[in-house]
Amino acid sequence: MLSLLRPLLAACLYLLLPGGQCRMPAYNNGFHYQDISNGNGNGEIYFNGVRLHVESPQHAVSAARGSSVILPCHYHYEPELTAPRRTRVKWSWLPANSISAPVSPAASARETEVMVAMGNRHRSYGSFQGRVRLRRSAPGDMSLVINELQLNDTGRYRCEVIDGLEDESVTVELELRGVVFPYQSQKGRYHFNFFEAQQACQDQDSTLATSEQLFTAWEEGLDWCNAGWLADGTVQYPITVPRDGCGGLELASGLRSYGQRHRLLHHYDAFCFSPAVKGTVYFSKHPTRLNFTDAIQACATSGGQIAKVGQLYAAWRLMGLDRCDAGWLADGSVRYPITKSRAYCGPPEPGVRSFGFPPPFLKFGVYCYR
Repeated sequence: MLSLLRPLLAACLYLLLPGGQCRMPAYNNGFHYQDISNGNGNGEIYFNGVRLHVESPQHAVSAARGSSVILPCHYHYEPELTAPRRTRVKWSWLPANSISAPVSPAASARETEVMVAMGNRHRSYGSFQGRVRLRRSAPGDMSLVINELQLNDTGRYRCEVIDGLEDESVTVELELRGVVFPYQSQKGRYHFNFFEAQQACQDQDSTLATSEQLFTAWEEGLDWCNAGWLADGTVQYPITVPRDGCGGLELASGLRSYGQRHRLLHHYDAFCFSPAVKGTVYFSKHPTRLNFTDAIQACATSGGQIAKVGQLYAAWRLMGLDRCDAGWLADGSVRYPITKSRAYCGPPEPGVRSFGFPPPFLKFGVYCYR
């Protein structure tokens, strides 16, 4: 609003000739405005010695799913005011899937309101209702507390403080700690369009990974030669050891990108992101091996349910699950997690080993989630 007022003030100063009149609309927010165009003619205005500052000591915060997190935001006046003022605070959110996705200006992603507060009154919106509050640990503290973090809470949060014509804001990125893993269809390699890849990840208690999450996974050693969809509609794959068939020996290690692909017509694998699990993933102890149907029943008998792929990856990476026994998972695949390499447990590198999707009548162990 201040930017809209400046041209009007400049016009008034220019037109204020002898006998002329220029009336400003009556508005008073408690600040005194003063013309500082003396000598430079630019007609700028400023609050008489008072400025609103909105800051955050952290511009990125990470947390585990199911936990609580604080997104820091503080405001103050310079110089300090002698009496408190009625300020309005608005927290809004841009989901992680929308941050890096290229869109046209007409269809640009819009921030969603999380909470609005003025004085002791506040209101939260959507899926954040009942889960958010302002910390208010000290004067000017408008930090947002989010309880029971959900899988889709990641993204960019904006803390906006409004005082009359003054409007300042700061952003904080929220990330969930988790693991990125490649995922293929039961039909084999490259069978997902973008929307099918989204659904496949959701079915495994995960979401499509962002480019940033895949880059972090590559930095941590993820090497995979099959291209997969990401949340922004691009198709990429991470290579730590350059080789023929994976971009060639002449290319340095890094993320190989096909760029944006048609979300309906083109088909690839998926890179999924799974945050920490709230429960426990365990190998069900059973006297005999089980076919797929019996494996589902065994988990139910033990008070749980058959684990999903994302849950197994999260338990392996974030909780150190290590088991050299192949077991059924909910999608019909057979896998096992290794954190400490040893004989007869596959390659020397840690990871989740996969037997693919064997016929359901074959017998293995089972991984359950409770």
